[in-house]
Amino acid sequence: MPTVADEAVETIVLEVPSYSRAFTGAMGTAIRTAVQLALVNFLDLARTDSSVDPAQPIAPSTTGAFELGRGEARSGRSMDALLAAYRVGARVSWRGLSREAVAAGVSAATLGSFAELVFAYIDALSAASLSGYAEELNLVGRERERDRERLAELLVRGADEEALVDAARRAEWTPPRTLSAVLLSDGQARSVFGVIDARTLAVSGDLPGVIGGTTLLLVPELSGRDRERFMRQLQGRGAIVGPDRPWLQVRSSFARAVRAQQLPRVARRESIDTDEHLVGLLLSGDPELLADLYEQALAPMASVRPTTRPRLEETLRSWLLHHGRRDLMAAHLYVHPQTVRYRMGQLRELFGDRLDDPEEVLRLTIALAVRPVSLTDATSPSS
Repeated sequence: MPTVADEAVETIVLEVPSYSRAFTGAMGTAIRTAVQLALVNFLDLARTDSSVDPAQPIAPSTTGAFELGRGEARSGRSMDALLAAYRVGARVSWRGLSREAVAAGVSAATLGSFAELVFAYIDALSAASLSGYAEELNLVGRERERDRERLAELLVRGADEEALVDAARRAEWTPPRTLSAVLLSDGQARSVFGVIDARTLAVSGDLPGVIGGTTLLLVPELSGRDRERFMRQLQGRGAIVGPDRPWLQVRSSFARAVRAQQLPRVARRESIDTDEHLVGLLLSGDPELLADLYEQALAPMASVRPTTRPRLEETLRSWLLHHGRRDLMAAHLYVHPQTVRYRMGQLRELFGDRLDDPEEVLRLTIALAVRPVSLTDATSPSS
């Protein structure tokens, strides 16, 4: 047995160069012992009664093979070298074992069964190693995924730079120049993973201000044409895309995307690029403050009858939009220019010199942008 084991090890060293160093020193002694154990387990299998579960005598070897597979995954190598070593070891071991079997006068039929058993045994060891390799990759992958989720949470919760850099290192994540926060429903997020940058961070669950059932993606390098292309890919997915920010400052992108959840949408699955809704986001920043501004700016109209006020508000809004050009106002309001003149006379009486004050005009512009009167409230041409 030691002779066959040594021959197998020496041949593996020659034919599988990536294992040449592994068979030196204390590790080499341990591996030679493991090879001998594998051969002993094989012979235990060969002489086992057919009524015994064949997995029982080879359990020590399959357990060792499983751990070998895990070790390959941890080392960052592929399984190619280990499987090649198994093939070489099987060939050499069969040569030595068959030589002894022939010398002992074993029949051809028994020798054939013996050969079949050798290669079935190697298949079992290979399968065990592949299983260990896959499990280790899954464990490593899940741990890396958890580390990256934790990194994403730290980024949007505003951790300090040192903590973020350390978290990125532990997650084996190379920071890009910039990141953009993207909010998507959980189902839609899964469907876009195949078309986004592999460095994208993802996290779902309890995030401040995020509606339930939503996944946060932190997508690298979304500016210019890359952003335009990304928005086309998100058409019909109901996404909200925050601004592009340096990766350490992506919290501000996340905060803007969260606020954009309150923006009105033309369709339920309309995707929103916050860069194109800056005015709406600005005006929706503090609803209570804006309500106060509306009341103060339009205080001169407090005495106007409820049936008349909507018409005057819409006329004032049109005056602001069209810089006082009566013909454009009339077309916008669907009324005669004389009607516009009459209403503006009423507004001049109410507001006086305020309509000539730039500060007051700014206040009125913002107030009426926050709460514009629907055109359906305006008077008809016949009125």
